[in-house]
Amino acid sequence: MPTYEYRCEACGHELELFQNISEAPKKKCPACKRSKLKRKIGGGAGFLFKGSGFYLTDYRSDSYKKGAESESKGAEPKGGDGASTDGTKDAKPGDKGDKKAAPTKPAAAHERAAEKKKKKHG
Repeated sequence: MPTYEYRCEACGHELELFQNISEAPKKKCPACKRSKLKRKIGGGAGFLFKGSGFYLTDYRSDSYKKGAESESKGAEPKGGDGASTDGTKDAKPGDKGDKKAAPTKPAAAHERAAEKKKKKHG
């Protein structure tokens, strides 16, 4: 149940009450007994969920758990030698002998359109 803060407009008394969300706000001040109690607007402390079933990992399938476990056991740290998983050496920018990277599909399509335009006009 959430905690609500109240303040009496008559005497200035402040209090906190645990109330059901659907319960109507209290009106009578416990200090001066007048009906000037107003619920304060606050950010609140939020809800505290206890028990199982509130975390994403509580509902993971057995196959997911087994896969994650085998992945964590079988994972080897990547070496700093620059070798990729297929045994070739990873290219670094500025290395001699670098080949120009193949253009991406949108760039390649743009280049083909530019070439067609050149041929057409000139």
